Amino acid sequence: MTGEMVISVAERAIMVVLLTSGPLLLIALITGLAVSIFQATTQIQEQTLAFVPKIIAVLVGIVFFGPWMLTQVTSYATDIFENLLRYVG
Repeated sequence: MTGEMVISVAERAIMVVLLTSGPLLLIALITGLAVSIFQATTQIQEQTLAFVPKIIAVLVGIVFFGPWMLTQVTSYATDIFENLLRYVG
């Protein structure tokens, strides 16, 4: 396995991680911002109020984006195993 191939595999791994975690992080960011604005306007300073909506929003995001995320990760894993068998066998 050449150095270029290792860099290519690592580059694709980083891209898969960013693509699969991006939608959930964006959902958590938007939900947290909305809850913070709500807390600032109503002057409610409850600490747990910030976490519960984010957890619910991320779980809903997993329901919607989960199959796509699973497809991305399994496709990458399949490519890794195929390359491993090609160079070992």
